Amino acid sequence: MDTQDFMPNETVLARIRADIEAYEAERQTTRRNAAIRVPAYLISIIVIVVILALALNSFADPNEQWVSALHVFLYVGGLVALFVAYRSATSPVRRLQTSFRARLLPTIFSFVDDLKYQKGATPASAARLPKDTIGDFDRITYDDEISGAWQGFGFEIYEAVFSQRSVKAPSTVFRGVVVALETERAFPGVLVATRKANRVSSFFHGIFGNDLQEIRSGVDVLDSAYDFRTDNPTAALPLVTGRMAQALQWLGEAWPEEPARIALKDRDAFLLLPQSKNFFELPDVSLPLDYKSHVVPMIADLASLLATGALVRRIGDADARPERS
Repeated sequence: MDTQDFMPNETVLARIRADIEAYEAERQTTRRNAAIRVPAYLISIIVIVVILALALNSFADPNEQWVSALHVFLYVGGLVALFVAYRSATSPVRRLQTSFRARLLPTIFSFVDDLKYQKGATPASAARLPKDTIGDFDRITYDDEISGAWQGFGFEIYEAVFSQRSVKAPSTVFRGVVVALETERAFPGVLVATRKANRVSSFFHGIFGNDLQEIRSGVDVLDSAYDFRTDNPTAALPLVTGRMAQALQWLGEAWPEEPARIALKDRDAFLLLPQSKNFFELPDVSLPLDYKSHVVPMIADLASLLATGALVRRIGDADARPERS
C-alpha cells in the first residue's frame, strides 16, 4: 500500500496552504492589534485616574491629598477598570487561542470528505471495539478525533488512553491512536491480534477470560509477539496465516515502537497504534505556524495512517472463507 496514493493532489495542497497562510496572517494581525490596544487602553485609564485624583485634591483636606477616602475608592475603581480594559483588549487573542485546534485541524485535513472534528467526546465506534483488544480497564479518556471518508471508505481516528485503577496509581493499559473502519467483507465473529501477554496473564485469561480461543499464525516472529484470539477459529485461521500476518509484518516495519493491535468484528475493523506523543500535535499557540514544518508532516502522517487502515480493512477479503462455525 503506497502512502502517496492517499496524499491529496497538488491543487488541494495549494488550497490548504492558502487557508493556513490566511489563518496565520489573521493571527498575526490580531496579535499586533492587541499589542497596540493593551498599552492604549491601560494608559487611557491611568490618565483618567490621575486627572480625577487631581480634581479631588482641589477640595480634599490638605492632610489627605492623594489619600482621602474618595481617592482610595478612585484607585480601587481604577484597578478594576485596568483589569476590564486589559481583558477587553486581549479578548480577540483569547478567542483565537480557544479555537486554535478546533479551527486548525479541520483546515489541515480539509481534503477529507465529510470531515468532522471533536475533542473529548466518545467516538461512535467506541462501543463496538472488542474489549479483548485492550485488556482490563475501567477508565477511558478521549482526546482529539476526526472522522470522514477518503479514497472510498469511511473512518474514525481518535486518540485514547485506557487505564486501570489500582491502590497506588492508575496503570495505563493502552495509550495511542485508534483507527476504526468498515471492512470490505464482514468477518463472522471476533478476531483480535494483541501484543503477547506474559505467562501469568495468559493463564488467568484462560481461566477467567471470555470464549475467545487462541490460535497461531505459524510465523514464529509474529507468534512470539502476538496473541491471536477468536470465537470463530475456522474462519479466522486463513486470515491469521495470510493477510493478517502480512499486515502485522508491514506494521512492524512502519510502526516499530510497540506492536500494533488489530481487531475484526462483523463489519468493523480496528487498528490500534500505541504511541506516547500526540498524533495531532500542533505547535504552541504562541508560535508562528509554518506550512512546511508543521502542516505537511501532519498531512503525511494522516495519509500513512489511512494507507495502513486501507490495508487492515481488506484483511477479511479472502477469495474463499468458511462460514461461521
